[in-house]
Amino acid sequence: MTRDSAPSHPALAPLATDELDPELLALPDPPKKGRTLTLVVLAVTAIASLAMVFALRRDVAYAIRGAAPIDLGDLRTVDNTIDASENGFVSAHGMLGAAGGIRYERPFARDTFRALPIAGRPDVWVEVRIPAGQESGRWEPPRSFSGRLVRFHATGPRHRGLAMAIVTATNQSVPDNAWLLVDGEAPAASRWSAALAILFLGFAFWNIGAIAKLVRRVQV
Repeated sequence: MTRDSAPSHPALAPLATDELDPELLALPDPPKKGRTLTLVVLAVTAIASLAMVFALRRDVAYAIRGAAPIDLGDLRTVDNTIDASENGFVSAHGMLGAAGGIRYERPFARDTFRALPIAGRPDVWVEVRIPAGQESGRWEPPRSFSGRLVRFHATGPRHRGLAMAIVTATNQSVPDNAWLLVDGEAPAASRWSAALAILFLGFAFWNIGAIAKLVRRVQV
């Protein structure tokens, strides 16, 4: 066998120059815009969830308070010691003034509500709930109350806009830092806020985790 006729072994053949696969070239570009949009949606959802947790913080703080109310005594003569009971569960008594109050309703509630000031104390108001069927011209407001004590400017979503509604209906302004005692609202009735805050917190952490996975560099 001559030298020129020596068989060539496939393993000894020179490597061919890498060529671009036309099928790979035909594939679409990575969806950068879609990935960016996903990140934006996840970030907005996480921020909104954390914002809801922040908005519910006072309701959650009230829900975990003790079951025994703090007795404030007569609301007409209560002094600055009321400040220590802000967003707390209190009991008190006093005469409600008929003038200056408003009546209103809420969606999905058959009962009606009235917000009335304490006689002689325009800076202390009480919201009372009137069961359905008991609203009449003979209705007399109670003189003892037990519920949540808050400032008008920090009443939360259910009472947001109440001060402005009072001004619109009565042409009387509500003093700055006025108090509102929500009669009948015990801490146990606000436990829904704790469950809702936990749910939103879970949404926030899930979205933050998803963002971390998407932006993490792939390890080869």
